[in-house]
Amino acid sequence: MSVLLINGSPHEKGCTYTALSEVAGELEKNGFETMIYHIGDDPVRGCRGCGHCVKAKFCVIDDDRCNEIVRLMRAAQGVVIGSPVYYSGINGALGALLDRAFYTMYKDLSYKPGAAVVSCRRGGAGCAFDRLNKYFTISNMPVVSSQYWNSVHGNTPDEVRQDAEGLQVMRVLGRNMAWLLKSIEAGNIPTPAPEHLIRTNFIR
Repeated sequence: MSVLLINGSPHEKGCTYTALSEVAGELEKNGFETMIYHIGDDPVRGCRGCGHCVKAKFCVIDDDRCNEIVRLMRAAQGVVIGSPVYYSGINGALGALLDRAFYTMYKDLSYKPGAAVVSCRRGGAGCAFDRLNKYFTISNMPVVSSQYWNSVHGNTPDEVRQDAEGLQVMRVLGRNMAWLLKSIEAGNIPTPAPEHLIRTNFIR
């Protein structure tokens, strides 16, 4: 089985990568293949609300990394998304990619475990962590937790490596993701039958 870890930082080997590497290390110890995918720092477009992806199953905007992320997430058994904290939120480029990717894959992600990881210098981790988890909880995805909120602190990779508690949280997260994926595979229990989707507007 494989787990995709998305590095949502513009820095390929920075603090977010350091945290994700700790998660990946535990997954690999438990027999999982991992891939840390860096979104890069190329320009990213926001969703334009065209609705094309609902039927096509890919985003009509094809000049950035969105459709590659869609392909990788569809193929993975589990997903971990990491982001630096900017003004108590996630990286804007990552947010634009995830908005489009998750809308494209609305039903494809059901019951695929997901986990969020955030990296901050000092504060704002909780808000960014909450934002990432909302992608999972609107998509019928089991959210993998750790023994504390999934964050590391530090302004450089070396400082993150000094965050003993944060790194332990990452290792526990990796083990918990491995445990859940193995449990799902061993149980071989059919997923619940979906209900017809009801959508209401507040004005009617």
